[in-house]
Amino acid sequence: MSFLYWLESIRCPFLDVVMQAFTCFGEELAFLLLALTIFWCVSKEEGYYLLFVGFFGTVLNQFLKLLCRIPRPWVRDPSFTIVESARSGAGGYSFPSGHTQNAVGTLGGIARWHKNRALRIVCIVLAALTAFSRMYLGVHTPLDVSVAAVTAVVLIFVIYPIVRSAAEDPKKMAVLLGVMTVVALAYVIYANFARFPADVDPDNLFEGRKNSCSLLGALLGFCVGYTLERKYIRFETKAVWWAQVLKVLGGAALLLAVKQGLKLLFVAAGFTWIGTHAIRYFFVVLLAATVWPLTFRWFARLGRKQA
Repeated sequence: MSFLYWLESIRCPFLDVVMQAFTCFGEELAFLLLALTIFWCVSKEEGYYLLFVGFFGTVLNQFLKLLCRIPRPWVRDPSFTIVESARSGAGGYSFPSGHTQNAVGTLGGIARWHKNRALRIVCIVLAALTAFSRMYLGVHTPLDVSVAAVTAVVLIFVIYPIVRSAAEDPKKMAVLLGVMTVVALAYVIYANFARFPADVDPDNLFEGRKNSCSLLGALLGFCVGYTLERKYIRFETKAVWWAQVLKVLGGAALLLAVKQGLKLLFVAAGFTWIGTHAIRYFFVVLLAATVWPLTFRWFARLGRKQA
């Protein structure tokens, strides 16, 4: 906590805004937009790689949160203050840092995939600043951030050769998908059926259970989507730049509409079962991998007509 108190002492309105901006790189929305943009517009293999690192890392991160149940810094020490603008994005337990996991996994994955030195430097600097911003804002300790960063780096280097060689040996991808599914299922069982102590925070416990279902649904959608895309769809990512922009904006709008639409549908029907989160994320990921890519030939023709 001494390091956090030192950061608290150097805060100022300008740095508060800057650090809040950097912390956005670790949010779920930023990860999904960046990963899907690469998946749809740059390279399917790189997109699979980033999604694998992201899914696997998030499952491990959420598992450790519930397993360790370490409260946030301001809960452990009521005299410590945080930057209030960061409070809304700091739900659940503190250890390890989910934002750091997302930023290091995504940006570090991009740096590992590409050989461009300038791109690598930019990604590493952004990832480091995102991790630092979580401590500056007062929502994570150095231990929270360092463990999350190390976990993400390990996944980056372990998963990279598997995805690189999956085109020639699809069995490796099947094994990776199987391992991830088992880990996600183990987390669902642990979060929803383990006996937690009576003093466990109910809001944090519910958040963990909801996330376990969402992650399992997303992963199952990924498994089905990967299989269908590889065997039947086999979309191409190429198009002119303005068609790529339309592709990303249209796809993101579709996924958001389905995600929120299913939520409203379940609420209207009176379904309060926590498993509805799995259903929603299953269809969102499946649409991203199979349904929306069916439009990519049309986007590619737009570019050819202009030429």
